Amino acid sequence: MNEHHALCGSEEWRTTIREQVIPWAFGGPWGDGAAGFDDGGLGDDVLEVGPGYGATTDVFREVAAKLTSVEIDHELAVALRERLAGTNVDVIEGDATALTFPDGRFTGAVCFTMLHHVPTAELQDRLFAEVARVVVPGARFVLADSLGSEVLEQFHEGDTYNPVDPDTIPERLTRAGFTDVVVRANDHGWTASARRT
Repeated sequence: MNEHHALCGSEEWRTTIREQVIPWAFGGPWGDGAAGFDDGGLGDDVLEVGPGYGATTDVFREVAAKLTSVEIDHELAVALRERLAGTNVDVIEGDATALTFPDGRFTGAVCFTMLHHVPTAELQDRLFAEVARVVVPGARFVLADSLGSEVLEQFHEGDTYNPVDPDTIPERLTRAGFTDVVVRANDHGWTASARRT
């Protein structure tokens, strides 16, 4: 990630994630200032894909008995592992398009504000299929990301920027092995929720 992404480690971004993005992704209205939510139907053994600086990790670790966070960036994985040592979070440095977990390991999964860093639609689809493989039938998968824009493209200069069209998500998640796909979008981005078939 380029140097602009240091913003993702800021208190301002952590507050936005905690009070707006996550509550909205789990069905609440945008900007209602919600301070939290229950486990969101994720269960007690949750997979987080692409935690980055850990803003979402800090929220999900409060509601899951065990959280496994898979981060592909070496420096981010090391920093997050050190920061969360001794907690209920296991930080794994790895590629979510080729997860090393057994089938049906997790009770739920989340993927927030990182899909645009996956360089191709094919790899994004492989990520969806891998998440489907490692969660139990009926598990909830919740995603959120930004909408494509010139401003964000400039923000990602020198970095991977492959925004996802939310209109494609229902078909792509269904193909990966999910059902009951619900997608919502607003000026800030999009969110999707689905169940493993």
